[in-house]
Amino acid sequence: MHHHADEVYGVLTDHRRRPLRLAELVGAAAERFDGLVPTPAQMEHECTRPQAEKKGHEIDQGIFFRGVLASASAGAHLVDTMLSPTPRALSLLDAFRRDGLADLGSVHIERRYGAAHLTVNNQHCLNAEDNRLIDDMETAVDLAMLDEQVRVGVLRGGVMTHPRYRDRRVFSAGINLKDLHEGRISFVDFLLRRELGYINKLMHGVLVDPDPGAYPQRTVHKPWIAAVDSFAIGGGMQLLFVFDHVVSADDAFFSLPAAQEGIVPGLGNLRLARLTGARLARRVILGGRRIRATDPEANLICDRVVAAGELDGAVEEAVRSLDNPAVVANRMMLNLAEESRDGLRRYLAEFALVQARRLYAADVAMKVGRFSAQSGARKGHP
Repeated sequence: MHHHADEVYGVLTDHRRRPLRLAELVGAAAERFDGLVPTPAQMEHECTRPQAEKKGHEIDQGIFFRGVLASASAGAHLVDTMLSPTPRALSLLDAFRRDGLADLGSVHIERRYGAAHLTVNNQHCLNAEDNRLIDDMETAVDLAMLDEQVRVGVLRGGVMTHPRYRDRRVFSAGINLKDLHEGRISFVDFLLRRELGYINKLMHGVLVDPDPGAYPQRTVHKPWIAAVDSFAIGGGMQLLFVFDHVVSADDAFFSLPAAQEGIVPGLGNLRLARLTGARLARRVILGGRRIRATDPEANLICDRVVAAGELDGAVEEAVRSLDNPAVVANRMMLNLAEESRDGLRRYLAEFALVQARRLYAADVAMKVGRFSAQSGARKGHP
């Protein structure tokens, strides 16, 4: 793949005339190039085994995607493909435009006065991320971006039924460690798709015209607000780095415990230092430093901290503030200045291989097993 990525990608995509999403691309590679990546049968068998007992076939997928993403031409085409709306979202779009409502399973989306409110309701695991949530989130983001009546997006966690947090909202507990321990977290459909799919769409827009010369632009952009209740752990904290406005309850906290678990915190290593500076970023990522909403450093993560009972009003104020066409243009240019598409692609190439290898490291199996036994699907809670 290091030497032949362009040739391989050209064969699989009919010289970039046939866009294939991550799972489709690796499936086509398994069919066309014997032994390059695991077969569907091998992966189906792997999914039945706990993480510590798997054979590590996904490392070959990491090698494959590193090669594709490292190529300027193939990688750029794959990034564009993943910025395109999903077939599921397109199938639901007319109904959402008409009704302004969609219950996707673990995510509910509702349009209210020009704002799309996305509510995460993965209640059984305190809104921890799993394969289903990644699919539901990308679908919801697509719907919000493609509906012309939506001008601002809002993401918030739903009200929990868990005894410890009953009747309280929770933003996100990060990756579902129980699912990871039991082998139900997919490298392609979770670890790569969340970064190249909905999170990248939040940052760089949804691609609506594949023509590189499309006028006036190829992508749809909208401002996004995150409302943090209780905590934003791991992947939940990573999400905040791509939002235009973050409002937090004063009893919330933020943490990135991926190093303690043995894995890489998504694109947190790429984005956190831009917000906090290198020293604090290292303390958070390498040392597990937790930041409370009332800490002085919290103003580097969130824009406004209010009492928990005032969060609804703060969200509405933020919606009114960002409901402005000039905001859309300026946030697009800010994001382009902060994170070039080419730089993102090169980072993702290395991330694909490093994360695939960490997923099967011995220390990860040990740590995840311990976290899972201690706290079920939760992590990092006081």
